[in-house]
Formats: sequence, C-alpha cells, structure tokens
Amino acid sequence: MEYLLLLLSLALLIIGLIGSVLPALPGLPLSWFGILVLNFTTGVVINPWILWGSFIVMLLVSVLDYLIPAQGTKRFGGSKYGVWGTNIGLLIGILAPIPFGFIIGPFVGAFIGEIIYNSTDHNRALKAATGSFLGFLASTFMKLIVALVFIGLGISIIWNNSHVWF
Repeated sequence: MEYLLLLLSLALLIIGLIGSVLPALPGLPLSWFGILVLNFTTGVVINPWILWGSFIVMLLVSVLDYLIPAQGTKRFGGSKYGVWGTNIGLLIGILAPIPFGFIIGPFVGAFIGEIIYNSTDHNRALKAATGSFLGFLASTFMKLIVALVFIGLGISIIWNNSHVWF
C-alpha cells in the first residue's frame, strides 16, 4: 500500500507542476494533495506546521492567480470594463477549444472591455491588455515556483522517510 501511495503522491506532484502552467488543471491543489497523500503513508511523519503552512500558501497563491491579471490591467490604466474583460476573457479562454486560449483570452478580453469603455482610445486599450498579459505571466511564474517548492518538499519528505519504502 505504501508504494501505491508513493506513486500517487509523485503523480500528483508532477501533474500539479504541469497544472501550474496549464490553467485547465488545478496545479497547486493537486501538488498539495501529493504532499497530503504522503502524510497518510504508514510510517511517514510530516510536521503539521508544514502541512498547514503549505496549505495556506496554496490557498493564497490560488486566490492571487485570479487577482493578478486583473490588477495588471488596472495598474496599466485599465478601467473596470478592462478588469471585467480580463476575467471574462480568462474564463472563455480556458473553456474555448482554442490553442493558448488561456493566454489570448485575458488579453483580448481586456482590450474589448476597454474599447467598450472608450472606443476612441485604442492605445489605452492596448496598454491595459498588455497589463493583463503581464499579470498572467507573473501569476503563472508564481504558481510554477510554488509547485517546484512543493515538489522539493515532497522529495525531502520521501528522502527523510526512505526507510518506509527502501
């Protein structure tokens, strides 16, 4: 049973890493569940502070993942229309069967939102859409770093409890 849990944990950690880049997968929650599965393995001891701390980090980063692209739009001079366009574009981009829709969606959504707000100022709309794109890149980078830290944490837990498997 321990080997099954070990393989499941490693699979969740790897899928979580992939999901930190592809928004169709809930990357960080899957990575955290990979660490949690290790906790249920007989003989493995994980400090509760590590479990709860990583859970809080996962929650915070997951919430920030949705807020950062909208804030990027706002910081680059976008209006509420641009912020709404970013969020709607992100949802449509994730659900639409368009390659890289999760990247294109927020950009186009912010641009369309700003054009609806002020149809004469295309430069402002483009600037807000660029802010949305940069926000998306920043949030993706943040998720990727946390997923890599979770993989490192998982490997560390496996290494420190190697007597269970080897």
